[in-house]
Amino acid sequence: MNWVTKTFTSSIGQKFIMAITGLFLISFLLVHCFLNALIFFNDGGKIFDKGAEFMATNPIIRVVEIVLFAGLLLHIIRAYLLMNKNNKSRPVKYAVQNGKANSKWYSRSMGLLGTLLLMFLIVHLKHFWVVSRFTDEISSGKETLFNEMKEVFENPMVIVVYTLAMFSLAYHLMHGFQSAFQTLGFNHKKYTPLIKSLGLMFSIIIPLIFALMPLAMHFNFIK
Repeated sequence: MNWVTKTFTSSIGQKFIMAITGLFLISFLLVHCFLNALIFFNDGGKIFDKGAEFMATNPIIRVVEIVLFAGLLLHIIRAYLLMNKNNKSRPVKYAVQNGKANSKWYSRSMGLLGTLLLMFLIVHLKHFWVVSRFTDEISSGKETLFNEMKEVFENPMVIVVYTLAMFSLAYHLMHGFQSAFQTLGFNHKKYTPLIKSLGLMFSIIIPLIFALMPLAMHFNFIK
């Protein structure tokens, strides 16, 4: 068991955990985006609420939800441990640093982007997850999740926060998507260009759809 401990506490092991949990969270984003995009049927939230009810009551989904939170916490913890270890390994900054020559700014700012996303996630969970899981507001039938979204997105400050968060998500994914596959060994002249292209499309399309949802509801394109 000692080799397992050493593997998962080493830099390579921590990057491996980051890659696995990152890909798991990417798959969650895809499902979550598909579910939320049901509001674009613009039918008063009927299809969306049915989808949300299925996700809330299906026992398999509830188990996956627990795994998701465990993966998210592990991803966050490992990210900060890895960032802290990298900072300690270079206690004195280089006199001249030309990061632009070797990497994109968002690749060098994953810690900041991740922190902004964590702050947004706390706000997002408070708005919807806490309401739907720990109160009877939705389950009692007094309110629907669709109407809850309409109420939350009436606030222009919430729109600003959500939109800025999606910019952070896009840049976070631009680095994280490809980096995860590279860490797992998918680094080949045949596959890397495809992974880069898929990562770029995913990093643009998913955050864009997430950003359009609150904007569409705020400006009454969806009723």
